[in-house]
Amino acid sequence: MEAKNDLQMGQANHEIEILLVEDNPNDAELAMRAFTKNKLANNIVRVCDGEEALDYIFARNPYNYRDRLNIPKLILLDLKLPKVDGLEVLKIIKGNAVTKLIPVVVLTSSHEEKDMVESYRLGVNSYIVKPVDFDKFIGSVRDIGLYWLLMNQLPDIKNLIK
Repeated sequence: MEAKNDLQMGQANHEIEILLVEDNPNDAELAMRAFTKNKLANNIVRVCDGEEALDYIFARNPYNYRDRLNIPKLILLDLKLPKVDGLEVLKIIKGNAVTKLIPVVVLTSSHEEKDMVESYRLGVNSYIVKPVDFDKFIGSVRDIGLYWLLMNQLPDIKNLIK
């Protein structure tokens, strides 16, 4: 964890484009490769569990050096996470006046209708089931990035807290 924090500390004042909340190292690597290969993001931060995601987003605990207003342009959120599950993370993000406008895309292996319904009830922007096929997974991540980072328009967060 120290190496990651050192890397992130060097990026503390840079705009975060994607926060990837994924406990599976293989899925995280594939997603990061897809964004890098397609030149969709310059700054991707990965956290491994829901508690770490909340600490990062709200600039607390090991991430208290961060500017809290330097929020991600996109959060890719797995649902099945250790410590704090993805639905609870989503509920907290969407329940906060500043962070509720961050686009959150659930990228999960869960096909369960109840997970999808609850995600939308809590305010998720999109729900995508991870394709098992490598090429389809890469394509899905590329398409997510194209839409949410290049096409979608977000307000400046500083205008939201006046």
